[in-house]
Amino acid sequence: MSEILKNYFQKVLPDFTDEKFNFILYKSQLIKLQRKEIVCKQGNICNLKIFVAKGLLRNYSTSEDGNEHILQFVNEMSWTTDPESFYNNTPSKLNIEAMESSEIFAFNLEDFAELREQIPELNIFVENILTRKSMEIHKRLLMNISSSPEEKYLDFINTYPDIFNRVPLHMVASYLGLSRETLSRVRRNILKTVI
Repeated sequence: MSEILKNYFQKVLPDFTDEKFNFILYKSQLIKLQRKEIVCKQGNICNLKIFVAKGLLRNYSTSEDGNEHILQFVNEMSWTTDPESFYNNTPSKLNIEAMESSEIFAFNLEDFAELREQIPELNIFVENILTRKSMEIHKRLLMNISSSPEEKYLDFINTYPDIFNRVPLHMVASYLGLSRETLSRVRRNILKTVI
């Protein structure tokens, strides 16, 4: 798994050296997750910044009525956390769960801050990730308030084709803010127009 992490950082950091990688590896913890294992639990402090080396995670909250609301699917070569909980040491509003057997590298706040201090180019890297995430959130918000169910569905399968085939339909519906019945109807209608 460490080769996956090394290859990732070689692509995203200029002048990446074995010394820098060894320090990153030293400050991380490799965690193997079973399907349905929760790595951050709603109500607890989410004290990990997570890099997914293998597998698929989901970030979701559970409302008082027991309904799940999926915020994000996180596949290989992606990062996740509950930023509010991670940076402010407050109870998490999210669960982060493995949807399949997964292997992650996890960093606590102190170690991640030390990495950013010792490897300054990580700050630009983190800024780039935050900018990308912000753009994804804005796109999703606009999609949710201004798009039809058909447009939401088509955007999801075009944006995340590798994830679509790995998650159950009811979770896709939850992510899109649709009922399972609405999503099934949308899929049937789209298939009719294709045939």
